[in-house]
Amino acid sequence: MDERSGTGADPPATSGTGACPPATSGTAELLTTEDTIALGARLGRELHAGDVAVLSGPLGAGKTVLAKGIAQAMDVDGPVVSPSFVLARMHRPRRANTPAMVHVDLYRLLDQPSVDLLGELDSLDLDTDLEDAVVVVEWGEGVAERLSESHLNIALERAPDTDVRTAIWHWSRP
Repeated sequence: MDERSGTGADPPATSGTGACPPATSGTAELLTTEDTIALGARLGRELHAGDVAVLSGPLGAGKTVLAKGIAQAMDVDGPVVSPSFVLARMHRPRRANTPAMVHVDLYRLLDQPSVDLLGELDSLDLDTDLEDAVVVVEWGEGVAERLSESHLNIALERAPDTDVRTAIWHWSRP
């Protein structure tokens, strides 16, 4: 995995409590599925309860694979699969005092002009407060950022005729 950070040298992944703050932005070339999972895990270690990660990119770009890496870093239960047909899945934490992960896929709602994401998530009765969870949203760009002032935007791109992907990420924090 070839990584470049928007802050100069690429700092080691941290939970935000170490001497090196996490990068606020960066890019990575992802040659394999394992690279995508590893980047998800690295970025997942920076997420805290109340954060939103917005994953964007075309079909097959690797959004769900990236979500698997985030879940791995968060140490949550259950297999991470695309929630396309159920809209959202909640993955409970395996350790006390750590956040759950709510994995949302808005692909089915894209053709509806005014999606009320907060209303949709609230109506799912996920048995958790979103403030106590990390919300990972596929296909949520331009909508999901309204869930939290602290959100991580991750765009995945894939050039034609190759399996190599490029990830570009940027934190928005208050």
